[in-house]
Amino acid sequence: MRIRALVNRIVLQLARDKRTLALLFMAPLLILTLMHFLFTSNDVPSRLGVEGVSSGMIEQWKSNELELISFPKTNDIKKTIIDNELDGYLVVNGDTMTLTVENTDPSRSKMLRAKIQQALFGNLAGTSEIETKYVYGSENTSFFDVLSPILVGFFVFFFVFLISGIGLLRERMTGTLERLLSTPIQRWEIVFGYLIGYGLFAIIQTIIVVTYAVNVLDMVLVGSIWHVLVINGLIALVALSLGILLSSFASSEFQMIQFIPLVIVPQVFFTGIIPVNGMPEWLQGLSKVMPISYGADALKSIMYKGYGLSDVKLDVFVLLGFAIVFILLNIVALKKYRKN
Repeated sequence: MRIRALVNRIVLQLARDKRTLALLFMAPLLILTLMHFLFTSNDVPSRLGVEGVSSGMIEQWKSNELELISFPKTNDIKKTIIDNELDGYLVVNGDTMTLTVENTDPSRSKMLRAKIQQALFGNLAGTSEIETKYVYGSENTSFFDVLSPILVGFFVFFFVFLISGIGLLRERMTGTLERLLSTPIQRWEIVFGYLIGYGLFAIIQTIIVVTYAVNVLDMVLVGSIWHVLVINGLIALVALSLGILLSSFASSEFQMIQFIPLVIVPQVFFTGIIPVNGMPEWLQGLSKVMPISYGADALKSIMYKGYGLSDVKLDVFVLLGFAIVFILLNIVALKKYRKN
């Protein structure tokens, strides 16, 4: 009887909480649907620039899942690869072949080299071994070297989002926020107060995470650590304002945690771990509204490619834009808690 009473209480409690039930049943379906489209995306052919290769041979190679683009002699292969978004550039000069790979995805670079060797098999029997050069990284670059900048930004985003969201929720549940709103204080002053208060700890957390990742774990860092800190600070600001905003729509810590599969998990898929180019167009459009995708792109460009802030200014401005929009929405959202 006691067990039945306990079961009845839990069932009735959950049945009355329509928001929890909706998240419980719909969130897994949404995530599974997203993963289905992501992992059944079409492979994107490797884009290879070629120099000194006959037109007849180019026609033969096109059957090897290679998109070939013929170039006249160029003096700056790295610039040609970046400007034309190529995966690699092959120069054939007599019996000598030199392949320069972009190498932002080491597995894709190895696949490109394998495709070239397969295409060459039987066509250039007397050709010597292919000399390989790298625009970014080296032959020892691993997948984790490319993934690590993304992870640094993601974990800063995740923990700042969670702590700020639950922190403000507690302020509401304990009545602190209500008492604050009963005073003459303006709503924007409350929002900025919370942002600065939580932001100080977010900055400390960012410094600890970046310093530990670079100096202890020896993660790759080609660019400036100060630029990495600036980008991570922007990521933390976006996560902070987003966490506080979403906490306005949660009535318990349990509901706040339920936002994770809806808000945080989808962002992981758009950080660059899975190539966006192979996704359906509507998913590529969805990636444009994921703040972490811009943060991950900026961190990868600085830590792995050695770019500066001026090279990632688009990502910086978009992150700032997200933060401003979330802060304005926070000021509006506080209106419903102020009693006239």
